[in-house]
Amino acid sequence: MALTENGCRLRRERLWNAVSGEIDWLLITDPRHVNYLSGFCINPLSFSAGERGFLLLERDGGATLLADNFSRRSAVAPPFVDVEAIDPWYDHRHSVTNRDRALFSVLRSRSTRLSDRRGRLEREWFPCAALESVAPGHNLDGSQEAEPGWILRGLRRQKDADEIGLLRTCMRAGEAGQRRAREFVRPGVTELDVFCEIQSAATDAAGSAVMVYGDFRATNAETHKAGGLPTDYRLRDGDLFLLDYSVVINGYRSDLTNTIAVGNATDDQRRISEVCLTALAAGESVLKPGVAAAQVYRAVSQPMQDAGFDPLRHHAGHGIGLSHPEPPILVPESVDELMAGDVVTLEPGMYIEGIGGMRFEHNYLITGTGSERLSNHLLSLDRG
Repeated sequence: MALTENGCRLRRERLWNAVSGEIDWLLITDPRHVNYLSGFCINPLSFSAGERGFLLLERDGGATLLADNFSRRSAVAPPFVDVEAIDPWYDHRHSVTNRDRALFSVLRSRSTRLSDRRGRLEREWFPCAALESVAPGHNLDGSQEAEPGWILRGLRRQKDADEIGLLRTCMRAGEAGQRRAREFVRPGVTELDVFCEIQSAATDAAGSAVMVYGDFRATNAETHKAGGLPTDYRLRDGDLFLLDYSVVINGYRSDLTNTIAVGNATDDQRRISEVCLTALAAGESVLKPGVAAAQVYRAVSQPMQDAGFDPLRHHAGHGIGLSHPEPPILVPESVDELMAGDVVTLEPGMYIEGIGGMRFEHNYLITGTGSERLSNHLLSLDRG
């Protein structure tokens, strides 16, 4: 599953509609936005991981991908552009040049004809060293809200059909990992053992190599809060194993959480899990366009307070897509409001000394009238 040509062209059209009519060209430099507008995404599991390409958009001249040849061959899928300007950085015969300078050289070859036209750079990701490669005459003035990067971050909230399709693929892969974890978790295995099983199951479900990152940690009466990558700690009877992870495919990601009792859950652990799941359902009940993010937080937190516990100590959820987290942020003082097209998480958690910590999470698409739950993994302390 990948972004589509129609989706990329529609997003470019929306971007131009949001840009002043005086602007003739845009240089997009954030790798996430290059992907968003063209589908060009360098495989993070390739030898070109960490490299980049630029996307030159011209109001009357289409889209041009700027990259070196090895970055181009490391793309997860062919880009949807009108022109590819590729520097032959490495040919297996000659010494290589500075790879960034190769990219700047391609930029220079395309930008000389833009000198008498008004344009904007995505300055947040534009290297200072590349300024010499841009012809004089580009416009670096204007308000923050007029910057391409600022505009794109706003447009990204309303997901298109191809983005939702890609996110659904991420969800299915994440769910496969959660199912495998419930089968595999038991006393004696390490946190790293569980991670490897999840990675394998997610890869099989996706049908391609994927990235998996997040929290794979045990909590218990002594260590009631833990997070981060897995360790060599061996799970013990009485532990709670918290699995909060994302599966990343072509730059997009899911964010699924469940907590599993390694042995038999105690009465206190079950009580806390019931409070968390009630909190999640309360948040889910208010998800719709126009609702304040702070209101969603209050809805999630209230069942915890009603049960005699402190308010939720972290966010009730957040947006996901090309970044993690991204707006809207569901916290007490958020100024965000939900809008149709948002994809958000709800993830109530409780961490109590003498008992342990747990968290549960689903992902939702905000629709025109309410919400659709995108993730379908089981939320339960029980294994098997």
